[in-house]
Amino acid sequence: MDILKFKQKSILQQLRSSYQPKLPAALQGPVKAVEGAATQSAGDQEDIKKLFPCTYGLPELTFVRDENAASIHSDEPCNVGVILSGGQAPGGHNVICGIFDGIKALNENSRLYGFLMGPEGLIEHDYKELTREIIDEYRNCGGFDMIGSGRTKLEKHEQFEKGLEIIMQLGIKAIVIIGGDDSNTNAAVLAEYYKAKNVPVQVIGVPKTIDGDLKNEKVEISFGFDTATKLYSELIGNVERDCNSAKKYWHFIKLMGRSASHIALECALQTQPNYCVIGEEVAAKGMYLDDVVNDIARVVAARAAKGRNYGTVLIPEGLVEFMPAMRKLIDELNDILAENPNFSKLHLDEQRDFVLSKLSPENKRRFETLPPTVARQLTLDRDPHGNVQLSLIETEKLLSEMVAKKLQKMKDEGRFVGKFKTQHHFFGYEGRCADPSNFDADYCYALGFNATMLINAGATGYMSAIRHLAKPATEWEAGGIPITMMMNMEHRNGKQKPVIKKALVDLNGKPFQVFANSRELWAKETCYIYPGPIQYFGSPEMCDQTSCTLYYEQGGK
Repeated sequence: MDILKFKQKSILQQLRSSYQPKLPAALQGPVKAVEGAATQSAGDQEDIKKLFPCTYGLPELTFVRDENAASIHSDEPCNVGVILSGGQAPGGHNVICGIFDGIKALNENSRLYGFLMGPEGLIEHDYKELTREIIDEYRNCGGFDMIGSGRTKLEKHEQFEKGLEIIMQLGIKAIVIIGGDDSNTNAAVLAEYYKAKNVPVQVIGVPKTIDGDLKNEKVEISFGFDTATKLYSELIGNVERDCNSAKKYWHFIKLMGRSASHIALECALQTQPNYCVIGEEVAAKGMYLDDVVNDIARVVAARAAKGRNYGTVLIPEGLVEFMPAMRKLIDELNDILAENPNFSKLHLDEQRDFVLSKLSPENKRRFETLPPTVARQLTLDRDPHGNVQLSLIETEKLLSEMVAKKLQKMKDEGRFVGKFKTQHHFFGYEGRCADPSNFDADYCYALGFNATMLINAGATGYMSAIRHLAKPATEWEAGGIPITMMMNMEHRNGKQKPVIKKALVDLNGKPFQVFANSRELWAKETCYIYPGPIQYFGSPEMCDQTSCTLYYEQGGK
């Protein structure tokens, strides 16, 4: 039996592969880089400057059409290596396609090498050349399966030198690292190392994360956020429709977003649930878990009084880290685990006793009051960057159980007259590898093509940046910003480390204000919106719309 018969593409895949992403007008032909003002880091300027003396303070770059150049062609081939780093996000393949088309536009003899399974592929010299045949198979499709991804940190000299061996062997001029805040921190460290050694290898970063926390005034959105939130909103809308049909369940829905609540906020704006927790607001108000529980119970009771024993609640994955008391506990747990690498080898009972023996009195009391499952989840192995694996903490079940207990007490007191039945959902991995929306397909392709122009301009330690994203794609502005511009110092694994500063939900920003002004109405009434599936074909109004967040941030009303 011919196994190839079972590898056919779906109709959508076949039609989608022919989509030609739109490029900013500035990248449609020969370009020149215009330098802006010198930059400084987002925080801890002196510390960051000492750590990155060769790549600190670089100017912003903006590309404009070069009217004096006849073509984009370069006499020398431009070999490039590409790495997908961290979790998947829709559109990663289009970044690679943009790089490929960019280097081929410079010189047809240019070659693109993909390092397999993330940074580890660079260290282990595990790669494959990405030919046109391979590239064309992956245009406009989701996933990272072209070359795979990984979470290995690039931070040791031995790793840099091992990577340099294969870079020199393949005649690679530049490495493009496609990743989130930690991965782009890796890119900055690698760029600094090669620059300090005076090695002719450039390093360019590309902003990727569905969480939306890699952004600032120059990086308006990370790729994948648009697609993932549209897909989650479709699922939430489906749940809301079911909720409004059966009229007997409260659905508690946890959404990805470890360090920021951008996904929860965006999905709330798209679907108008009865309740949505925004972690940044919880932190700003110094709220405890009981405060959140009491507020949800208030909404449940108010709807029940009108005969509405149903509703939807959106919860950001990283909620517990936003609670000041929990944050203190997690920080101390992080230090304990970092200082005791053999902790995971202990028996479960021994682990609990060990943790209790090391915690400060205040955090010990807090840890002892947690449900055993949650306490256990807080001590699980950290990810390679030292972060708690928050996706493993079943916050949606924890909240619903606590709300149920609160409502029973209210019923005993005569303050709750309804019923409370629950369903639980976690929408996470479902959104990471979806076929990119038209916005992400265009944005990612432009980011990749733009990265090639940064390489051609001699830049290193820069992040590919495309701006004015609420406008039509042809009107987008292209250029680059120094990665050090986004950095500060943070406590990681028991040490102070340079990292890209995470962008949290701005409680004074327009997206949150629109949400805050509407949520009481959404709580009382049933105002659900059903976005439906992502549309790839049809009117631009339907297919090319941006996220609500981007719309409101850039002047939408």
